[in-house]
Amino acid sequence: MGTFSFSKKERLLKRREFVNLHRFGERHYTKHFICILKQNGLHIKRLGVTASKKTGTAVIRNRIKRLIREFFRLNKGFLPDGYDILIIAKKNAINCDLWTIKEEIGKIVFVK
Repeated sequence: MGTFSFSKKERLLKRREFVNLHRFGERHYTKHFICILKQNGLHIKRLGVTASKKTGTAVIRNRIKRLIREFFRLNKGFLPDGYDILIIAKKNAINCDLWTIKEEIGKIVFVK
């Protein structure tokens, strides 16, 4: 796969992976998102995205998730290896664009 791809092995797909992150991950809060990070021991970075119905309609939730995945895809070369990253959208995330997502999540994820 190319450098800017988002392959299946880079995704958090199973419920137990999400639950494990919720229980043992390190939480960081921003204005629009909650970011949970945890080392995975796999030497690859993986992303999970959650947007509940409180966030908005299906169209809005899917747009937010697409923007977060795009941020990850474009910046994964700068992200630390060996981490699982879960990003949870808050209610007020409906007004976010790619730049806002990069500013908020980048402050947390690029530091690791």
